[in-house]
Amino acid sequence: MSVAKKKRTDAGKKRKKVKNCAGKIILIAAGCTALLCVFSMILTERLERKTYALAYQEIISTESANFAVDPYLVAAVIHCESSGRAEVVSHKGAVGLMQIMPKTGAWIAEKLEMESFLEEQLKDPETNVRMGCWYLSYLLKRYEGNRIHALAAYNAGPGNVSKWLEDPAYAPEGQLTDIPFEETSAYVKKVLAAEEKYRELYEEELD
Repeated sequence: MSVAKKKRTDAGKKRKKVKNCAGKIILIAAGCTALLCVFSMILTERLERKTYALAYQEIISTESANFAVDPYLVAAVIHCESSGRAEVVSHKGAVGLMQIMPKTGAWIAEKLEMESFLEEQLKDPETNVRMGCWYLSYLLKRYEGNRIHALAAYNAGPGNVSKWLEDPAYAPEGQLTDIPFEETSAYVKKVLAAEEKYRELYEEELD
């Protein structure tokens, strides 16, 4: 074999080796990227599950079924109202997981035919969620299943929502599109966003 031909053969082998190495590097890089994506997704989900913790899952499932309320909506209300703290009391006096006012609690207790209702019972998770689910069910029926109206009423009271619905400036064609209370407007958006997040994270746990 001539020197020139040998050089061409060696050069071809080198190019082939470089090409093969480059291909392997690309495959390894692609594999590493895929693994990083999977790891990132797992980490993100774990962080989100920590942020949107599902406390009192069994109670939520049971009571939401008893009153035909979406369990993800219930979980979202609990998240936004109390962050899953059963004995928390707000500066306004709302109590427990679903932050029920004692006066409202007494009214709900009558509807549920509960005997000898005491405000302290609102700190009991099962009692609080049962009453909160009943109240959500009541509001959803009152507003014909409209989540925005029901959540606005849960936060600001049915009286305020009824006034807004009668005002074309806030509710053209009977649909509440502009909530005048900034706190209530933010609350409704926060609960609806949390509901979707709970549905995404706990698709099997609450179904």
